[in-house]
Amino acid sequence: MTEPLNSDRRVADSAPTSWVDRAPVGWRPYLRLARYDRPVGFWLLALPCWIGLTAARVETGLGWTDLYWAILFGVGAVAMRGAGCTYNDIVDRDLDAQVARTADRPLAAGTVSLKAAWGFLIAQCLVGLLVLIQLPWPAILTGLAALALVAAYPFMKRITWWPQAWLGLTFNWGVPVAGAAALGTPFAPESLTLYAAMIAWTVGYDTVYACQDMEDDALVGVKSSARAMGDHIYRGVAICYAISLVLVLITAVIAGAGLFFALGFAAYTVHLFGQLRGFDPDDGEGCLKRFKANQVTGLILVGAFVLGGI
Repeated sequence: MTEPLNSDRRVADSAPTSWVDRAPVGWRPYLRLARYDRPVGFWLLALPCWIGLTAARVETGLGWTDLYWAILFGVGAVAMRGAGCTYNDIVDRDLDAQVARTADRPLAAGTVSLKAAWGFLIAQCLVGLLVLIQLPWPAILTGLAALALVAAYPFMKRITWWPQAWLGLTFNWGVPVAGAAALGTPFAPESLTLYAAMIAWTVGYDTVYACQDMEDDALVGVKSSARAMGDHIYRGVAICYAISLVLVLITAVIAGAGLFFALGFAAYTVHLFGQLRGFDPDDGEGCLKRFKANQVTGLILVGAFVLGGI
């Protein structure tokens, strides 16, 4: 039997405790729909914006306008990650009901109606739009171009074994947006190489995340890079991370980063590859822990580019 709308059900991979659990009961299904009980996604959407901004400012240094933009990027990441998750769950509600980890998501569980979810999606998109129009015109136009990527993403797992690559294209669009704001164009060489680096990073960490669902995905016919790599997941993720490291280093050279960048880059390398120590694709809890560690990885890279401008 479908549960009453606005009843609350915890989702399998949510944080053990969060402020969502203390929110009014009627709000909780919507907060869970937007993944407020899983904040790592907000970080992973905001970090490419901040990394892109700091990389673009290596030569000129950061100013007060950049701080304002960084705040906007953070608010926009919260709004648009929530909107993206809501849209993803609208499209995937029938699939989610067949996968153990996602069966308790509000739309799959019936705790939020489809009509209410669409209304919630529109409200979050309006917040994102209000944030976007505070940026320079090149950044506004670049940001709007991401809508096609977002709209197509939920369908990728049905048509390609590499939906994680499409997620990389989508989740890291903040790099060219930040480049457009700081440099006046999303096509600056340092923005393009950094965007490619972030895509490789995302394919790596989201493959680790997808390891949790391999059995259920096989049963319902959902494709993923984890399933595509099969017995070579460890090597595949390591290659993705290595590609990301090389492209980050190329970005630093193009941007003119100073010697202090090397300190941050060394920390970034150690933390990123440290995730592979003891990595077991069959250990769902361990995979989730390694996936979540990437918010620290991204923050280290932000710090590296800040140091690179000294």
